[in-house]
Amino acid sequence: MSGLTLTAGLSFSGAFTFTEAPVEAAWFGGGYSGGGAWVSTVDRITFATDTATATVRGPLSLARSGLAAAGNTTDGWFGGGFFWPYDFSNVQRITYATDTATASVRGPLSGAKYRLAAAGNSDYGWFGGGVANSYMQSTVDRITYATDTATASVRGPLSGAKYRLAAAGNTDYGWFGGGYSPNTSTVSRITYATDTATASVRGPLSLARQALAAAGNSDYGWFAGGTDNYSTVDRITYATDTATASVRGPLSVGIYKLAAAGNNTDGWFGGGQVPGLGNAVSIVDRITYATDTATASVRGPLSIARRELGAVAGIQ
Repeated sequence: MSGLTLTAGLSFSGAFTFTEAPVEAAWFGGGYSGGGAWVSTVDRITFATDTATATVRGPLSLARSGLAAAGNTTDGWFGGGFFWPYDFSNVQRITYATDTATASVRGPLSGAKYRLAAAGNSDYGWFGGGVANSYMQSTVDRITYATDTATASVRGPLSGAKYRLAAAGNTDYGWFGGGYSPNTSTVSRITYATDTATASVRGPLSLARQALAAAGNSDYGWFAGGTDNYSTVDRITYATDTATASVRGPLSVGIYKLAAAGNNTDGWFGGGQVPGLGNAVSIVDRITYATDTATASVRGPLSIARRELGAVAGIQ
C-alpha cells in the first residue's frame, strides 16, 4: 500500500502490515473440588469471549489447593499449596503462548506453605502470608522471573501473620488485605523498591473477612467475597490508600475461597464455595471497573467446580 492519505495534509507511503491485537486472558489453576479430589486442571478465560465456558489447558504438574499466583504478560507462576497431608513449596510456571503443555517446575518458595496470596509486576512476584507447619505466616517470598529456577528470596514480612488473604498490585506496590488472624480487615502494602522492610499498614477494608480474592489495575484494587461478608466488594484507591476501602456493587452471589485475575478494565472472580453448600462451584463474575457500583455480571463458568484455586492474567 502506498500514498495512503489519512486526513487532509497527512499521508504515509510504503508498505503497511496490520496484525490482530493480542488476546487477553486469565488462567485459573488448581483447587479442590470436594470428595477428596484435588485438582491440577488449568482453565483459560479469554476475556473477549467470556460468556463461553473456560477452556481446559495443560495442567499443573501437581494437583493442589490453597495456592497463589503472580505473573507478567507472558508467564504465570503458581506457588505453594496443599494436597493432604502435604504442604508444598513447589512453584510451577505456565507459559501462556504454549499453555497446552504441563506447567514447568521452577525453583521453590523458601518453605512449604499454603493459603497464601501473591502480587507482582513485570519482573518479580511477591508471595506473602499463609500457613506452614500449622502456624500462620507473615513471611514474604520474592520470585525473580528471570532466574526462576533459584529458591525464592525472603523479603521483609507482612505487618502481621495471617492466611486466606488476598493481594492486588501495580508496578510499584502490592496490597495484601484481609485474611484470618482471626478475621481481619488489615491491609499491608509492600513497596517493591524497598521490600526488605516490614510491609506498611494502610487503610483497612470496610469489613473484616477471610477467604476473599482480589484483582486490580494501575490505580485501584478490588477485594471481593470471603467470610462472613460473602458478596461484598471493596475498592482500594492506591493514591489514597490510608483511607478505609470503599464499598462497591456486590458479586452476583455470596461466595468465598475464590480466585481472581483481571486486566486494565475488568476483573474476573471465579470458583469458590457458596455459603451453606458443601460443594465447590464453577461460577465466574466479572466486575467492570468503570461501572463498579453495579452488581457483578455472571459470565461463562469454569470447566469444573473448585475452590481454593489460584489465578493470573496475561497475553495469550
